[in-house]
Amino acid sequence: MLEIEYTCLQKIIRDPPSNKSELHCSRNWDGRLCWDDTPAGTFASQNCPDYLLDFDPTGLHCSRNWDGWLCWDDTPAGTYTSQNCPNYFLDFDPTEKAAKYCGEDGQWFRHPDTNRTWSNYTLCNENTKAKLKSAYILFYMAIVGHALSIASLLISLAIFFYFRSLSCQRITLHKNLFCSYVLNSALTIIYLVAVVNNPKVVGRNPVGCKVLHFFHMYMLGCNYLWMLCEGIYLHTLIVVAVFAEEQHLHWYYLLGWVPASIHAVARKKYFDDNCWMSVETHLLYAVHGPIVAALLVNLFFLLNIIRVLVTKLRDTHRAQSNMYMKAVRATLILVPLLGIQFVIFPWRPENRLAGEVYEYIMHILMHYQGLLVATIFCFFNGEVQATLKRQWMQYKAQWGQRRKDHCSTSYTATSISEVPSFIYHPDCTSEHLNGRHAEDSA
Repeated sequence: MLEIEYTCLQKIIRDPPSNKSELHCSRNWDGRLCWDDTPAGTFASQNCPDYLLDFDPTGLHCSRNWDGWLCWDDTPAGTYTSQNCPNYFLDFDPTEKAAKYCGEDGQWFRHPDTNRTWSNYTLCNENTKAKLKSAYILFYMAIVGHALSIASLLISLAIFFYFRSLSCQRITLHKNLFCSYVLNSALTIIYLVAVVNNPKVVGRNPVGCKVLHFFHMYMLGCNYLWMLCEGIYLHTLIVVAVFAEEQHLHWYYLLGWVPASIHAVARKKYFDDNCWMSVETHLLYAVHGPIVAALLVNLFFLLNIIRVLVTKLRDTHRAQSNMYMKAVRATLILVPLLGIQFVIFPWRPENRLAGEVYEYIMHILMHYQGLLVATIFCFFNGEVQATLKRQWMQYKAQWGQRRKDHCSTSYTATSISEVPSFIYHPDCTSEHLNGRHAEDSA
């Protein structure tokens, strides 16, 4: 099976696609057979495969069979066989399983109402509506999360750029990370709305959607690489050279912005599908490989930073458990900054309910991460809060002084214009007139 799949994928990559000016379904491997480019609105068919999957058909068995929707292999008598539901029906969920039973007599199960061989596709659309509703909720969660992230990150960047007293290498890295978050969130919103939610665009396959996909993947890679840069900087500062504040940042710029562009070059040359949306290609490792590597390295950095902090507390004879916990809690704040949560929860549970909970948690962690990072490392930052408080007090003092000066000027002008009435007013015994009190002029 693996050899046949490899041959199919090699054919897809090696052979040029058919006339791409016409609307068509792109060639693909469905897990059983290799399908060629097919014009839109037409059927494609081929014989069932003649290879066997770890089964010797010498015993009693049900012969391979095409039921009109899927191709079923030879199956031992008295057993069930299953495979993923077909993905060419809009109301079918391809992640669910279709099943077929081979009876003890070596004959496929027949439905009692029709007396025809029957395959069980009930699970394919049993939860389709619920999953569609969940998909819409997750879609809008992503849009809202990225929008909130953009707003909070832009405010954070404005604070970092406006107050020069906050300028240092650590804040410079924060600026680059926040910029990558802003660009990634903006491109994600555009990609979700303009491409993912618009099948007609995917069918037309314009150059613009590929360019958008390139920048989307590029900024996604840059986002995680800047997390790695943050991890390298903190690890170097805390573990390698505690007193070395100055580091050469040009290496961080090179690592954070350059490697993520490799995917687009390879995709254009070796797997040029519609809008580059297909996940049936190993070229995605060009993006996901560096991301996984960056997350694993950051996990190592986090654990090593915790080790160093605990060791220093022990060496200074402050080995109380509460001190350890404070150090660990302070370091765990780095988790959203370094993206470690994606290493801690890497697999989706098989259970449907647990899988839905997992989806919601990961969507919050992924799409609201910019908001979380901006909140922790800017809005809750003591140095930033002190700077903003100092600026606010200075503004209040200046505003108060301006009001005082304005009132004083207004009072003087009014007094001068009303000098005659003050002179003859019987209660005004203390007003000045040309340097003398009123009572002196009498």
